[in-house]
Amino acid sequence: MSDLLIRGARLVPVREGDVAPDDPVDVLVHAGRVVGVGPGVDRPAGAEEVAADGRWLIPGLWDQHVHFGQWTLASQRVDASAVRSPEEATALVAERVTAEPGRPVITWGHRPGVWAREGTVAELDQVSGVTPVVLIAGDGHHGWLNSAALAALGLGERDDVVRENEWFAAYDLLTHLTGDDGHAPSAYRQTLDAAAAQGVVGMVDFEFMGGVDDWVERWSRGCDRLRVRVATYADRLEEVIEARLRTGDALTEADERLTMGPLKIISDGSLNTRTAWCCEPYADGAKLAQPAGAANLSEAELTALLARAHMSGLEVATHAIGDAAVTAALDAYAATGARGSIEHAQLIGRDDVRRIAELDLRASVQPGHLLDDRDLTELIWPGRGMRSFAFRWMLDDDVRLCFGSDAPVSPLDPWLAMAAAVHRSADDRPAWHPEQAVTVREALAASVDGQSMVGVGSPADLVLLDRDPLAAHADPEDAAAALRTMTVALTVVGGRPVHVGS
Repeated sequence: MSDLLIRGARLVPVREGDVAPDDPVDVLVHAGRVVGVGPGVDRPAGAEEVAADGRWLIPGLWDQHVHFGQWTLASQRVDASAVRSPEEATALVAERVTAEPGRPVITWGHRPGVWAREGTVAELDQVSGVTPVVLIAGDGHHGWLNSAALAALGLGERDDVVRENEWFAAYDLLTHLTGDDGHAPSAYRQTLDAAAAQGVVGMVDFEFMGGVDDWVERWSRGCDRLRVRVATYADRLEEVIEARLRTGDALTEADERLTMGPLKIISDGSLNTRTAWCCEPYADGAKLAQPAGAANLSEAELTALLARAHMSGLEVATHAIGDAAVTAALDAYAATGARGSIEHAQLIGRDDVRRIAELDLRASVQPGHLLDDRDLTELIWPGRGMRSFAFRWMLDDDVRLCFGSDAPVSPLDPWLAMAAAVHRSADDRPAWHPEQAVTVREALAASVDGQSMVGVGSPADLVLLDRDPLAAHADPEDAAAALRTMTVALTVVGGRPVHVGS
């Protein structure tokens, strides 16, 4: 690994207490670490030199929650994010069936939670015939399929959508419809390059298709741009334990950038499907089989999984969107001593925020979701918006906050996530519950995997920005706009440049 010298960069004080030099400095990288910071650093023989020209240097950005295979596939699927009704959905399907007769139609991104009614299998059949059709909801928690697709995937006859665990099991079968799995190394490399261009140096991959061996194979075929922590699910937990893999272990002998991640548990559903488990019923709960949503696992099952992972050296990442699910997850962490995170924590009580801090867990949250779920929350969780995406509470109570995207549910874009946390609006409306907003500095600190300002000893995972991310702005709206348009001049992972801007 050759040395790297970044000449003339302005350091960004990421955390409170960081004190940045007034003038640009040189930053020397050796063996994957920053070994020199200051003016006039000598260039070692053979070192690559990059002129920063006064740009701003930050620690590398992380996305703490990605479904990377699905994100890669989503870019190859029909975009249905603009669809606003079953009628618009069937019109889109009819258009695709006509344009490419016989080719299966797989879309991504519709959000039926705010539709006036749900779509039916019968109306999809009317516009598709024998062509398999799968409309994947934008939250990833259910699919609307026609009869041909249901039969092809062995899901049985119905006139409703396929939800939650049954749907997750079907995901891996979608490639049977297309014959092209979309997982070629070239597709993954393209997605990794796009992430690097955003300043992303690492991600936690919660993909439920494949597993550790798939990433090792992918890595050997050139998909080694970024750091990756590979999660496992309960169905492969014993394989991981048998292989004696613990969270943080390198998965290849020659490269410490690919490591074992946590056990991922999906303890409840989603807001969009009204399956997130809540303490109070949904506003339309009277027409639901489970008016307040429900747990995917019993208390005993959840506790047993956490205990098994913890005793085997694995952290646990527990998906909990509803407030009842958060409480149950925290009970299980307390009972077992397991370490790790609450993923999403979309609706939460103040006491449980404090419990996250007391248990020394991370709150792994996705600010981009609040942009998509704002209206739906007010519709079906009325009166609960003030404790949805409660980032200010979390920081005030000393919770370790870390940001992600849940891509493809939200775009793999850390700048969008930061902007959402700062302004809490995606349109011309005022911020949604601005009392839960965070500052730009706090958003940046939640995006760098716990790192502080770049200094001697820092990992050589670095990002050079064309603008100061902490520049003063008139208000949060302006600050968010600046974040959304941030451009990256250089991304370095382990001392190796992986993206060089124009």
